[in-house]
Amino acid sequence: MHAKPQIILASTSKYRRELLARLRLPFDVASPQVDETALPAESPPDTARRLAQAKADAVAARFPQAIVIGSDQVAVLEGTALGKPGNHANAVRQLKAMRGREVTFHTALCVCNFASGRSETRVVPFYVRFRDYGDAQIERYLQLEQPYDCAGSARSEGLGIALIAEMRGSDPNALIGLPLIALTEMLAAQGVSVI
Repeated sequence: MHAKPQIILASTSKYRRELLARLRLPFDVASPQVDETALPAESPPDTARRLAQAKADAVAARFPQAIVIGSDQVAVLEGTALGKPGNHANAVRQLKAMRGREVTFHTALCVCNFASGRSETRVVPFYVRFRDYGDAQIERYLQLEQPYDCAGSARSEGLGIALIAEMRGSDPNALIGLPLIALTEMLAAQGVSVI
């Protein structure tokens, strides 16, 4: 019987860590230290895919015997990428722009195993239509939730759900940052069974 390979999440995101913990697999966390700037003329899904792969590769180079999980998310409103707001003023701008509109969240996932030479990357889209909320609701939400580390400023697993009119997609975990349905399939292809 072979020892189970080490699993490493190439992310410092607490949200991704919480999601991966749901699978009840032992895992470690390592910071990928990757420049997350989009390339000129790169589509949002391509940016997410490239960065998920780059994060996984960066950590796998340090832990070549491990199975490494990289992920990245790019939120898009009418062709414009929405990053993490970082502060209150940027979050207000994002939420005002998003009201009454649909935002697509492209979440890319890469499972990389240097030891076996196997690597797989997928992009899982998720669609969110926002309510036509008012400025006072934006302020209340931001004061209570402070979602400055979330792409698009809307934390759906928290109070941000009150800003959302409709969600569509194959995996609601993709919206939070780690598509677990795809991940379980990709881990199984690496010989790691969740259950």
